[in-house]
Amino acid sequence: MAQLKKNPPIIFDYKDVKTLQRYINVYGQIEPISKTGLSEKQQRSLAVAIKRARHLALLPFVASN
Repeated sequence: MAQLKKNPPIIFDYKDVKTLQRYINVYGQIEPISKTGLSEKQQRSLAVAIKRARHLALLPFVASN
């Protein structure tokens, strides 16, 4: 189980695209808790931030190949 970061941010901001991209795989899917190493609350916050960023076209819905 690989963790991405030792001290992840407690609150994810949808405008911080660089941080959010680290938690998205090559197919544009949000990485599961087992890979991110986040708590359940942090994972939910991450998902909401990614979905907001996608809605505002800051992140793609699917990966462009």
